[in-house]
Amino acid sequence: QVQLLDSGGGLVQAGGSLRLSCAASGRTFGSYVMGWFRQAPGKEREFVSAIRWSGSNTYYADSVKGRFTISRDNAKNTVYLQMDSLKPEDTAVYYCAAGTLYFSGITRERNYGYWGQGTQVTVSS
Repeated sequence: QVQLLDSGGGLVQAGGSLRLSCAASGRTFGSYVMGWFRQAPGKEREFVSAIRWSGSNTYYADSVKGRFTISRDNAKNTVYLQMDSLKPEDTAVYYCAAGTLYFSGITRERNYGYWGQGTQVTVSS
């Protein structure tokens, strides 16, 4: 089975940066879309960003556009989420996800078949 290990979360002050990593193992991911979601306490899981495992297509939620950058290193089977200019509103558990899906469905969590365990990001005021 495919395994996703997300990591890199932590505590940071507003305006700071964090880099999340998602290491994938098991299958080839050439046809996969890799996504990041987040979930704050009491709120629904929210789409953050996505990228094709192969290709250059990327997409960002409006709330993070211009501040977050998704990237990948296929040789390392790893996807990254560079988070800059962090705000307290970014506080959440961040989850890496993967699936074979059309790029038009990247914001729907049900379209992703594999998930990481989540990594906590806390941004203080």
